[in-house]
Amino acid sequence: MGEQFGWTNWSVVIGYLVATTVVGGLLAGRQATMRDFFLGGRKLPWPAVSASIIATEISAITIVGVPAIVYAPGGNLTYLMLGVFGSTLARVVVGYFFVPIFYRREIFSPYDYIGQRLGESARAVTTGLFMLGGMLAQGARVYLTALVMDLMIGRSAFAGLAQFTSTSTLTWSIWLIGLIAVGWTLMGGIRTVIWTDAVLFLIFLSGSVVALLFIVGELPGGWAELFSVGAAAGKTVWWNTDPSPAATYTVWTAIIASTWGGVAVYGTDQLLAQRMFCCRGPIEARRAIIVSSVGQVITATVLFVGIGLYAYYQQFPPAGEAADALAGNPNNVFPVFVLSEMTRISFPVAGLIVAGIFAAAISSLDSILAALSQTTMSLLVLPRWARTPPDSSDSYSEAQDERRKVRASRILVICWGVVLCMMAQVAVAATDKFPLVLNLALSMGGYAGGALLAGFLLAVLRLPYDARGFLFSAPLSVLVVFSVVWHHDWANAVCWVAAGLLLIAWGFTVTRTRGDIARTLILISSLALTLWLSYYGYLDVVETGDGKRTFATVAWPWFIPIGSIVAFVYGILLAHKRTPD
Repeated sequence: MGEQFGWTNWSVVIGYLVATTVVGGLLAGRQATMRDFFLGGRKLPWPAVSASIIATEISAITIVGVPAIVYAPGGNLTYLMLGVFGSTLARVVVGYFFVPIFYRREIFSPYDYIGQRLGESARAVTTGLFMLGGMLAQGARVYLTALVMDLMIGRSAFAGLAQFTSTSTLTWSIWLIGLIAVGWTLMGGIRTVIWTDAVLFLIFLSGSVVALLFIVGELPGGWAELFSVGAAAGKTVWWNTDPSPAATYTVWTAIIASTWGGVAVYGTDQLLAQRMFCCRGPIEARRAIIVSSVGQVITATVLFVGIGLYAYYQQFPPAGEAADALAGNPNNVFPVFVLSEMTRISFPVAGLIVAGIFAAAISSLDSILAALSQTTMSLLVLPRWARTPPDSSDSYSEAQDERRKVRASRILVICWGVVLCMMAQVAVAATDKFPLVLNLALSMGGYAGGALLAGFLLAVLRLPYDARGFLFSAPLSVLVVFSVVWHHDWANAVCWVAAGLLLIAWGFTVTRTRGDIARTLILISSLALTLWLSYYGYLDVVETGDGKRTFATVAWPWFIPIGSIVAFVYGILLAHKRTPD
């Protein structure tokens, strides 16, 4: 299908990448200090920051993955509930309660605040959790975009390299995307990221609208056929009251789980929170996060694209290479349609949409690169330099020190780019558990997101407990979520090893006091429950056709609520009392 794309469409894609790079470079300004590189000097206008939040949140997962969940068997519009209810409510909570806290002090991330309130060990744990969640979630996003590139050019352009290195063409597509994202991030730090994201928002919106109008124009019955065929197949259903925790898109997951999880994502995930730190003040930061709710317009549009794709392929079944690419893999439906059908017209519409898909992926990737670089710098590099300061002679100026920090930040961007590209290849193995890549990407952040929210709440509420409990409850919460989801032999082994390591680490901190003996029993009982969950999962027994019994897992929107409850409650139960500030 890639050969059908043509030079006209390629000129749009390449022109977009070049133009965005030039514009980003012109707007980047001089990156003289860490404050410039990671906060944009706190001078960025809130509309640009709001557009950047939308662009980062949407990513290629929305552009490609959302149409797939509607097109797939049993798919419908219920995914929209998560954004209309949960995501919007979460932004309001973050805007009015989290943002004022962010601007009380000069901090670069929520983890700096946690460190100031609970100690450096708590900051190290939350930073590590963010890194874990970022690697898992962004790896899946890069993987999905690489699938599109592989369909377009990878299978032909990278065939020789793949054969020579005994790898796949998908691998080379992953590394090409990573290379572009690293280049954009190095060019100007967060300022470049935000301004390029603002451009990407317009690309997302125009591309999704053009795709929907093209599909409607191709259907003989137009809009009427789209809705009638979609309704007959149940694709237009948008309300689901199923009370089962195993159901993903329901009103309960939207109002409760999605709101809960959204507060964690927007308020404590540095990927999105970093943007709010770049505004001129708390009022503008609040506007940026709340107004970013308009991004749901893009989500709604691509959901209707999914209905349109279903109606189109009912009328014109795919054939040849397109049919092969769609066989058993609904994730390919939108890129396959663009490459096989939209390339038939002379105007380079396909190039515009593919540019939007690439833009979405690169937007999320350069954003996470900036966030990971900043948190690594704060956690590992700056404390070490503080212990071994440079020669204090007059020849070593403050400006030289800042340049050294910026240089180290750029090196970290490159290192994290390599790590994320490697994680994109690991994501391939997880597609057996989550056939729809949208669910895979959205679920990955849930493993660590609950503990991040719990850590922030423990810091804000000023409870009379020290940070020791959280140091153990945070990894415990990740382990609990993992045990709820995965029920294979290898997963059981992981849970046993992790539980053993956690118990050994606890052994180095306990004393022979009555309180610590009780806390030890609490930890042992929690680990025993976790191991039990790894074998049996959620107690919703399902009878399979072969007479076997299995257990349904909990849907991914509940990962953060589960993790935050575990981390918060055990963060108190395992802690020592202290005098509150």
